[in-house]
Amino acid sequence: MPSEPSSNELTIFDCDGVLVDSEVIANRVFCAMLNEIGLNVSLDDMFEKFVGRSMKYCYELIAELLERPLPGDFDTQLKARTVQALKAELKAVRGIVEVLDVLDERGLRYCVASSGTHEKMQTTLGITGLLPRFDGRLYSVTEVAHAKPAPDVFLYAAAKNGASPARCRVIEDSPTGVKAGVAAGMTVFGYAGLTPRQQLMEAGAHFVVNEMRELPALWFGRAQ
Repeated sequence: MPSEPSSNELTIFDCDGVLVDSEVIANRVFCAMLNEIGLNVSLDDMFEKFVGRSMKYCYELIAELLERPLPGDFDTQLKARTVQALKAELKAVRGIVEVLDVLDERGLRYCVASSGTHEKMQTTLGITGLLPRFDGRLYSVTEVAHAKPAPDVFLYAAAKNGASPARCRVIEDSPTGVKAGVAAGMTVFGYAGLTPRQQLMEAGAHFVVNEMRELPALWFGRAQ
């Protein structure tokens, strides 16, 4: 059973798709590059197979599908082209600034636990102006043994903040991330920004919202 929302002591945000509206932009670039090297995939395929996963997992799966290693400069080119696209288009997820304001007003702690690298988080949060709000509170899957849907990165974030997993809330936008939060024993809030609500519920989300502005009312019992 999920803990009472008011009892949570740490809020853990996923990054891509939860704090920054990067999923479509980044996956569009990724999709184009995969097609360029001979892997015929659509943007829908990208969301089904790769979103919420670590790049290590993604690259291993791609090599398996291609039946050959990726080109040696693929990662370098992907990063460069993705950053270029993000700088041109990236915005914070609608309503997330107001959610962070509510947490700040109440003196409640929050952090990020992402499948992305620190470099990627620094880039996307920096572009959107959110980075100062998470200073010293960015946790990456690269720091733990197992990627989502394993709970490692969420448990790591809780431990670094001295928080009990049972008293942490997680905000995730992918079934993979939701499963990781549930496995960590945390209260999981799914954000149906791009993923259908039903998929998040089936993954185990305790609550699902369509808009970020709905979260404070769920957490504190009244609209903010």
